[in-house]
Amino acid sequence: METNAPTIGVPGESFPGETRIALVPQCIPMLRRSGLEVIVERDAGEAAGYPDEIFVEHGATIASRDEVFAAAIILQVRTLGANPVAGRDDLERLRAGQVVVGLGEPLTAGRELAELAARGTTVFGMELVPRIARAQSMDVLSSQSTVAGYKAVLLAAVRLPKLFPMLTTAAGTVAPARVFVIGAGVAGLQAIATARRLGAMVEAYDVRPAAQEEVESLGAKLVPLPLQPGDAEDASGYAKELGEAFYVRQQEHLTATVAGVDVVISNAAIPGARAPILLTDAGVDAMAHGSVVVDLAAARGGNCELTVPDETVVAHGVTILGPTNLPATAPFHASQLYARNLTNFVCTLLVRDGRLDPAWDDAVLTATLVARDGRVVHPKVLQQLEEVLT
Repeated sequence: METNAPTIGVPGESFPGETRIALVPQCIPMLRRSGLEVIVERDAGEAAGYPDEIFVEHGATIASRDEVFAAAIILQVRTLGANPVAGRDDLERLRAGQVVVGLGEPLTAGRELAELAARGTTVFGMELVPRIARAQSMDVLSSQSTVAGYKAVLLAAVRLPKLFPMLTTAAGTVAPARVFVIGAGVAGLQAIATARRLGAMVEAYDVRPAAQEEVESLGAKLVPLPLQPGDAEDASGYAKELGEAFYVRQQEHLTATVAGVDVVISNAAIPGARAPILLTDAGVDAMAHGSVVVDLAAARGGNCELTVPDETVVAHGVTILGPTNLPATAPFHASQLYARNLTNFVCTLLVRDGRLDPAWDDAVLTATLVARDGRVVHPKVLQQLEEVLT
């Protein structure tokens, strides 16, 4: 691996509809103070609202894609695993000893990550950052979920044939909309806060009893269901599967719960697995005509039985939205948050004294390491790859 002063390369994103960029101009001074030079592909930040001249003003060099991929460290929003078609065009640009940092669907894209490993690159999957206090500033899933939760409520507000707030007018009183949020993680909490700001009555459900305090602190009510999920989180702080019998009982109770609400926003996802079905066809049928479902788990198959990723479905008079990349609809701030995560990761764990010198003994770094020295090394990615190949 290279040990001289490294260069950061930031290519434009090639995944269809991806408008974010992995680094914003405001993060460049921090990287330069760590002894790094930054090269950004021409027009890479245009769609996110960051033109080339702002990058130059902050100390970056604008260059061609080939020149960017000559850098020691490549920062991307979507590496090959999360961009399996267009991303393959960049494989020949990679060389042994380079470091690739970004989102790569490591728990589901074993084949693509094996291809990256075969190029001799060292790959870090930012989805694998453990949810511990020390790593919060690097947690890209949380930062991007914040954007997704906010935008989900706006989508619902536009589609719902009602107003969100209660209004008292000379023509009468308008009752507030009722919003039900399934999953009180980062996206769910942001959805609760946004819906409350718009004036809706908000309720939420989460399998974790500990979520009650967070939900209530935002002015919403946690709806208790008579279920005992047991341990709903793994050691890294992410949700884990709870078993088919539990999900069946959960579906039955949620069908009764959603009958009186106007909007359902669901965001229950399990890393590396299909999202659990929480809202069945019968549950959608129980909702009032004109109601809206925004399924933030659509990229993992969806929490609603009727969800179709990236499409709008109308069933039983209910509109069901399945967006898979809401952060890309607010790319300016989504990129800003993502870039800060990556900058903290690089400056804290990859570079020391102006040299590429990864802290291999650091638990956060090893948790995110997917490939090194020509092979996949992450245990969960290896397991997934073996299952695909057998």
